[in-house]
Amino acid sequence: MRSIYPVFRYPDARAAIDWLCAAFDFQVHEVHDAPDGSVAHAQLGYGGDLLMLATGSGPRVRPADDDYVVYVAVDDVDAHHGRARTAGAEIVREPFDTDYGSRDYTARDLAGNVWSFGTYRP
Repeated sequence: MRSIYPVFRYPDARAAIDWLCAAFDFQVHEVHDAPDGSVAHAQLGYGGDLLMLATGSGPRVRPADDDYVVYVAVDDVDAHHGRARTAGAEIVREPFDTDYGSRDYTARDLAGNVWSFGTYRP
């Protein structure tokens, strides 16, 4: 049973859903529309885990990029990186090997959120 679910807000959540699936290989689990047609709540899956997102706008307070990163464990970092680059992700850090045995890379999504992908599974 999961206990932690990252939650994101995007100005155009529907476009974000399409992009996150294309770039980062997420799968749509469910999408619930608001009366105005925007996304009230959506869940995207990767492996056995979920993140939630919705349409949101207005000023947001967020920490510096180095202070807030979502880490997603993937099997093939280089293939995942290639897919993200092809979909137009801004690659913040190219794939690299860590001294603790992981291979990682970092990318920024459409809304500027920073994501780290790697082979490390705690």
